[in-house]
Amino acid sequence: MFTFCSLYSGSSGNSLFVETNNTKILIDAGVSGKKIETALNDINIDPKTLDGILVTHEHIDHVQGLGTLSKKFDLPVFVNQETLDAMPKQKDKISEKNIKIFKVSDKFSIGDLEIKPFSIPHDAANPCGFNILKGNKKISIATDIGHMTNNILKSLEESLFVMLEANYDPEVLRCSSYPFSLKSRISGPNGHLSNELAGKTISYLIKSGLQNAMLGHLSKESNFPELAYQTVMDELIAGDSDETSIKLSVAKRDNHSNLINI
Repeated sequence: MFTFCSLYSGSSGNSLFVETNNTKILIDAGVSGKKIETALNDINIDPKTLDGILVTHEHIDHVQGLGTLSKKFDLPVFVNQETLDAMPKQKDKISEKNIKIFKVSDKFSIGDLEIKPFSIPHDAANPCGFNILKGNKKISIATDIGHMTNNILKSLEESLFVMLEANYDPEVLRCSSYPFSLKSRISGPNGHLSNELAGKTISYLIKSGLQNAMLGHLSKESNFPELAYQTVMDELIAGDSDETSIKLSVAKRDNHSNLINI
């Protein structure tokens, strides 16, 4: 069984926790090391017991506390070479023995988990999402997606749980205080995923066994948790999906979520 918890999620910082009986990992460390340490303690996890930190990409809202956590608790960091090279300030804090390089096309293992990275369209060096597998169970992490692709959909198929980006609502984004250049970046092909596309994706994945989904990485300026939730539910109904067949939640920005057992 997997246990999943979103420690922080949003445009201001992201960090996720996954646990099985024998393995504990973080995905990203995008707030301060102290905040992540506090959140882990809140769910009764000692940071020293982590088996590693996976890195999706180098943007500050995903790596702010990475080097500090790795250095303080002697934690391995699993990262692709291009992403590592794009975050020199974090790289300098991580001891050489704790840098574990993976290729986005290759599977690797951490404890009793098999990790399968997959490429995502985002304006970063070599960004990726992750399938996390144990036995015949699979969960997936997919945020910072400029547009949905057939390859991503294929990677997400047969997941029992997905942490999926629902970053913005187009109309709220249009009316936001962001400058035009940022609005264009967010809604562009290498930016972020809208609520509507998140809903269409979840509707599609229900057909391959998706049972539980959490919406994450919501923008503070161009989205609202209630709007993201309702838009996704509307898409499930429009797509003739059984909206009662899935548990849907929205990750919190500044607090950890409930523990989800998969």
